[in-house]
Amino acid sequence: MPLGIVVGMAAEARIVRGLGEVAIGGGTPAGAEAAAERLAAGRATALLSFGLAGGLDPDLRPGSIVVPVAVLERNHRFFTDEELSRALGGTTAILLLAADSAVADTRMKRQLFSQTGASTVDLESGAVARVAQRHRLPFAVLRAVCDPVQRGLPPAALAALDADGGIRIPRVLASVAVRPWQLPALLRLALDAARARHALLRAVEGLRRRLDGGIS
Repeated sequence: MPLGIVVGMAAEARIVRGLGEVAIGGGTPAGAEAAAERLAAGRATALLSFGLAGGLDPDLRPGSIVVPVAVLERNHRFFTDEELSRALGGTTAILLLAADSAVADTRMKRQLFSQTGASTVDLESGAVARVAQRHRLPFAVLRAVCDPVQRGLPPAALAALDADGGIRIPRVLASVAVRPWQLPALLRLALDAARARHALLRAVEGLRRRLDGGIS
């Protein structure tokens, strides 16, 4: 089963390289949809949304792995493939929320958790789910919590990512220069992201062992 993997960041692509064909969406729903369409038009017979996510469930900490039963987008639930989710280690959550834009505010995170019951939120899984449904492909989600519900995203983080999934260092520095108060939060986010990426690396290593060459 050739696996097509949609990521938002180049760093995520490096973690999952060799597990399947990887396409970078640049951290936007439109970019993720275009990336998923490229994979669906190629050899992919299954799609995986992979990378970091924001936490909504107060019990989740940076590095918590989320393999949801379904993705919620605009009141529509896209159910993940049971077999592929089992290969990822089994489902760990009921819902992941697909957002149109980054959820940076802690109050909004708590509100979304109360309204939807979703444990996490990201910008790409909804687009991957839609493309999978359009092409009648199985899909699943493997995400690690980066920013938990107790922490918001500083402005520099929202300006950091480019369309190729890289970090725009000049923009980050410019944002910090204008708003130096955000530097502690930005450093904390970097530590949380490192924990999340390490968790993803462990999850991928486990997936390789379980699949034993079954997905390329």
